[in-house]
Amino acid sequence: MEARSILPPVDVMDRAFRERDAEFDGVFYAAVTTTRIFCRPSCPARKPGEGRVEFYASPREALFAGFRPCLRCRPLEAGGRAPDWVRGLLDAVEEDPERRFRDQDLRELGVDPAGARRWFKRAYGMTFQAYNRARRLGRAFDSLKRGGSVDDAALGYGWESFSGFREAFGKTFGAPPGTVTAEADGAARAVTGSRDFVRLGWIETPLGPMVAGAVDEGLCLLEFSDRRMLETQLDTLRSRFRLPLAPSESPHFELLRRELSAYFAGSLREFTVPLVLRGTPFQERVWRGLLEVPHGSTVSYAALAERIGVPGASRAVGHANGLNRIALIVPCHRVVNADGRVGGYGGGLWRKQALLDLERGARTFG
Repeated sequence: MEARSILPPVDVMDRAFRERDAEFDGVFYAAVTTTRIFCRPSCPARKPGEGRVEFYASPREALFAGFRPCLRCRPLEAGGRAPDWVRGLLDAVEEDPERRFRDQDLRELGVDPAGARRWFKRAYGMTFQAYNRARRLGRAFDSLKRGGSVDDAALGYGWESFSGFREAFGKTFGAPPGTVTAEADGAARAVTGSRDFVRLGWIETPLGPMVAGAVDEGLCLLEFSDRRMLETQLDTLRSRFRLPLAPSESPHFELLRRELSAYFAGSLREFTVPLVLRGTPFQERVWRGLLEVPHGSTVSYAALAERIGVPGASRAVGHANGLNRIALIVPCHRVVNADGRVGGYGGGLWRKQALLDLERGARTFG
């Protein structure tokens, strides 16, 4: 169910949602900020007040933003209906969203794990495990967006990337998580036991929410929240910087939000937010080469390899390109196949095409 097109204008979506226009079903999904539920445009439920709706191009984006599917319009179900065993799995996740469902758990529910993976992938564009992860990650980052504690944003939602959180918190405060409250930054410093840590933040964009990471020197992560490799990238980030990760704000995020807004409005061609590239020497060479690809243009993998002095290494360049952790700003979306076709993109080909269209002046985001 991955989105293949860009969202219509907000006023069009809002009108369609309030008029329950079924013609827009599958075009966008409406998420109600007060109930934390997302729906089809045609949902018969009572509509919320003005300013209480966010719009997403796919169920996956809504899930990662912290919303759960509506039980009336069933936005995850093709034609509004799914097999009973699928409904059972969805209900099991909603009963305990923080739970990590493993293959043995599925078997105990009478569900074949391989069959579940295939069915969810075919019908929803993601495996059941990815759906389960989306609900946990989405709830964690929603807590972060709304100013929740570090405990709420991390361990409280079953995100094992912060597996050392509880122990560090207890050593610092002499009490278990949840008994001490503090501002996010102070709590993060206390929890990590370090003055330095990689700060994680939530960034809204017209192409879906993104997760940003920053250290004092600059931005070190910018990934779409629904990317399958996000958790792997976070693990790599922790390893490369030898620092813990914690939700917090950063001055770099303030500049990033302003520049992304200008970029999507078509008024910014070069970013100034400082970057911290951390990878192997070859990876960093490729990423710096990407920074030299001008706004509005593209380059092939082979041509990029020649530019950085490694002719014939197009495959290695492509691999390094795919491991880029700072999307949009380190413009890996500007690398295309030799025949001009768009090629692959970790954030989804529909996003890559949208970015290229934006930079060529063929698309705007209002």
